[in-house]
Amino acid sequence: MFKVATSIDFIEYVCDQVSSAGEVRYKKLFGEFIVYINSRPVFTVCDNTVYVKKIPEMSELLSGAQLGCPYDGAKAHYILDIDNAELALAAADILKEVIPLPKPRKKKA
Repeated sequence: MFKVATSIDFIEYVCDQVSSAGEVRYKKLFGEFIVYINSRPVFTVCDNTVYVKKIPEMSELLSGAQLGCPYDGAKAHYILDIDNAELALAAADILKEVIPLPKPRKKKA
């Protein structure tokens, strides 16, 4: 399957869709993006598609969502319909509460 990189316009659109959920930022990682809300990594964005980790807290909200893998070797994730602003915001609101903060990296001496 041919893959396309996520465009800056798309990642900014994703962030705009959930901007009222908290402090939203994105970080490029291995050519694709992670979207953070209040410093928690809530969405993986690859190939202009938004992926949500398949966790129990998301099962009811995204029960009808398609599944896909954001990259080779990844577990199946929900594919979030980012054009549905209400759904995207609901997902962001749940995820920002249940996803843990990343562990701080130890600095090398």
